[in-house]
Amino acid sequence: MRISVIGCGYLGAVHAAGLAALGHDVVGIDVDAEKVARLAAGEAPFYEPGLAGLLAAATGSLRFTTDPAAAAGCTVHFICVGTPQRPGENAADVSHVETALEMLMPCLDPGDVVVGKSTVPVGTAEALLAELQALRPGVALVWNPEFLREGHAVHDTLHPDRLVLGLAADGTADHARTVLREVYARPIAEGAPVVETDLATAQLVKAAANSFLATKISFINAMAEVCEASGGDVVRLAEAIGHDARIGHRFLGAGLGFGGGCLPKDIRGFMARAGELGADQALAFLAEVDAINLRRRVRMVDLAREECGGSIVGRRIAILGAAFKPESDDVRDSPALSVAAQMSLQGAEVVVTDPQAIDNARRRWPELKYAFTAEEAATGADLVLLLTEWREYVDLDPHELGAVVHQRRVLDGRNALDPARWRAAGWGYRALGRPATAGVS
Repeated sequence: MRISVIGCGYLGAVHAAGLAALGHDVVGIDVDAEKVARLAAGEAPFYEPGLAGLLAAATGSLRFTTDPAAAAGCTVHFICVGTPQRPGENAADVSHVETALEMLMPCLDPGDVVVGKSTVPVGTAEALLAELQALRPGVALVWNPEFLREGHAVHDTLHPDRLVLGLAADGTADHARTVLREVYARPIAEGAPVVETDLATAQLVKAAANSFLATKISFINAMAEVCEASGGDVVRLAEAIGHDARIGHRFLGAGLGFGGGCLPKDIRGFMARAGELGADQALAFLAEVDAINLRRRVRMVDLAREECGGSIVGRRIAILGAAFKPESDDVRDSPALSVAAQMSLQGAEVVVTDPQAIDNARRRWPELKYAFTAEEAATGADLVLLLTEWREYVDLDPHELGAVVHQRRVLDGRNALDPARWRAAGWGYRALGRPATAGVS
């Protein structure tokens, strides 16, 4: 099929390359000329494992341009633009989605299918549908939310764990269903379940999913607060409750909390939209989910101050990790970078390292110092903080790192290190939600 993808940021670039890999003829359209040029050259403009290979393999079936007219002649049009948090508000900004549809209008013909993948407040699709019905009757609208995990986005695109199709009740549903099932024929043949809903439910799915994940993460971090107050061990607690099949072990890793461009803004946007609908009490708990998450960052700075005898002023502190999660260069609302910045503002000499995110971190916080390796960052350090659990940091040899630091003290912000191994190498070890004796036999 001939497909256009409007917006070639993280979602759009991966989706466009994935659609080409599924056998379609795809054009990606974006207003950012530099980004388009890099993608056209087969270069991923951000770090995502497997994306560069996918772009290279799509030669001939995938192109990128800044010309909106390139969407003409395509029969399916995916809207993959961003919906950031409005400045000073919790609500999502859907202006890019609205602009994308306006741009598409001259290129749409009866029988075409417009597919929304952007995360939007419920009610957005209905407004877009009314516009289509007025200006381009016969064009179908489907809401097909994305569920990409950064670091696994290529796999999630080619082998989705579910496909949600929100169909409009305007007589176009049968045609739209047929077209989308053809677009996703390969994943469906491999067994990907298809969930068909109305437009409202499809828009709610992503917000509900992210809210549930955020709640689970903040729950175990709330338990970490209780463990710290009582002398309990949150890692053992999570292990014990995770054996309950109703709870499970996933997303029960206590630590510094969540960040990135999705979960924080999505739960805030969900609360804001619920308030507009008069259902704000239903999501009032999400305010505490958000607050617990932000408290973890403050607690990490407090722990660092405790380890440094009550003050971090003038202390050299190594920060291992800047991205909000491993296998990503995304520093949007990064807990690691937030902690680093707070400590720097409080007078510490902070040196940050990350395998992929240094350039993005430097653009966000140019005042911080940066190093390219853990050893370089830790040289002369009074304290080392593990804040993003990259495998190469988890696998560090504590003896080798101990040879370059000023004092062997480590704070494990992700409960990812082996306490016994680090203590055996002469390190003082602390972690969020764990007693001082964790790992001592």
